Amino acid sequence: MANTTLTNITAELTAVAAKLRDVCDGLRLRTVKVKSGSLGVGSGVIWQPDGLIITNAHVATSNRATVELADGKVFDAVRTQFDPQQDLAALKIVATDLTAATIGNSEALRVGELVLAVGNPFAESGAVTTGIIYANNPRAVMADLRLYPGNSGGPLADCLGRVVGINTMIVNGLAVAVPSSTVERFLQGNSRPQLGVTLQPILLGRRSLGLLVLSILPGSAAETAGVQIGDVLIGVSGRLFTTMNDLTKYLHDSKGCVPLQILRGRQQFVIYVAVQSETTAVEAT
Repeated sequence: MANTTLTNITAELTAVAAKLRDVCDGLRLRTVKVKSGSLGVGSGVIWQPDGLIITNAHVATSNRATVELADGKVFDAVRTQFDPQQDLAALKIVATDLTAATIGNSEALRVGELVLAVGNPFAESGAVTTGIIYANNPRAVMADLRLYPGNSGGPLADCLGRVVGINTMIVNGLAVAVPSSTVERFLQGNSRPQLGVTLQPILLGRRSLGLLVLSILPGSAAETAGVQIGDVLIGVSGRLFTTMNDLTKYLHDSKGCVPLQILRGRQQFVIYVAVQSETTAVEAT
């Protein structure tokens, strides 16, 4: 009896492993390499068959990028939408009939659910890591799995291979992803206050998050206020950042000139910024 039970369990585990391999193969096919500027290689997700690629804003730092598909084909890409505050960017390549990802419902994720991350860390193509959902809220999906440089912009998927987030950073050893529901709203172009900067999340302490300024749009609210490349944004109106979407939330809650807390070198000070409301911070032409 015991041997029969063990045999059944072994067969079930073998079947699960085979299905998981198929899911991983499918996700790797839908994950691309993205190279923009001189910041190395990141990842992206084929969101639509017509050449729409979703990645992080801190990966697609330039209006133009290079996208390499899983089969090795390389395309020039144009950045069509850009929201550095949510760390999202949309790229477009001239291609049709691509194998697009199946998009899942991030709001339906449950704590403890199995998830997979695919990306291109350390120049490895289609590397896969697995873990479980640690926490899920409308602003971020957090998972207990490993991410490395090069994973940014790649998919976080459930056990059926449905993309539920875009991996963006590690905080206190946990992977943080932009929820798929946020990506869909981003693509719809909902209006939100904008600073006109490209930001990369960095960890300042166990519970504090900074947003490193990588670039500044000429004529933007940030440039007018005196924000500089290399500054680290740490809070608004005395409220420090703890998640990557706090800046967007705090700006949305503020009116008029916003007191933006900044680290520049070893100095901390406040700059008052008159934010702008646009559908996107930058549009490629």
